[in-house]
Amino acid sequence: MREAFIERKTGETKISVYVRLEGRGEGKIDTGIGFFDHMLENFSRHGLFDIRVKAAGDLHVDAHHTVEDTGIALGEAFKRALGDKRGIKRAGFFIFPMDEALSLVSVDISGRPFVNFDYRFSNPKLGEFDTELVKEFLNGFARSLAMTVHVKVFEGENTHHIIESIFKAFGRAMKEAVELIPGINEIPSTKGVI
Repeated sequence: MREAFIERKTGETKISVYVRLEGRGEGKIDTGIGFFDHMLENFSRHGLFDIRVKAAGDLHVDAHHTVEDTGIALGEAFKRALGDKRGIKRAGFFIFPMDEALSLVSVDISGRPFVNFDYRFSNPKLGEFDTELVKEFLNGFARSLAMTVHVKVFEGENTHHIIESIFKAFGRAMKEAVELIPGINEIPSTKGVI
């Protein structure tokens, strides 16, 4: 069973994360940011990952540190759960529709952290959530796991739908990337290491 538990404590946040890669899509998320919790639950459900997140952050300032540090901790948990990454597919992508919104997320667990977020939100806020934090979450996750992430939004008017389609696509893309290939026990790189 590939699973990991991470605790991250800084002067701005205190976060604990548990991840089981071969899960049932059960997400128990409590970051103090309702919309972000909902998005992580979607990531968990559509990736079929069992995820528990408990985060306490300086929300009296804003949500930035909590969202970014949750991404960092979640990426670190995935990295530990994957071990040496032997036998994984390594890359994955998914195009997810959410009503009028359509988003593509493509990932490569390459050992090289990079995020290309090819979209600019027309709404700077969704309730109390700063929409620019979607990219900050992905940056934190990608740096910790050392992976490449590309996001493209093809269609969308409703900001909630657009962000939700991104998180659902991210879950499905990650599910594909971490999947084990039956009968293969090699590290998926010509270098022999990721």
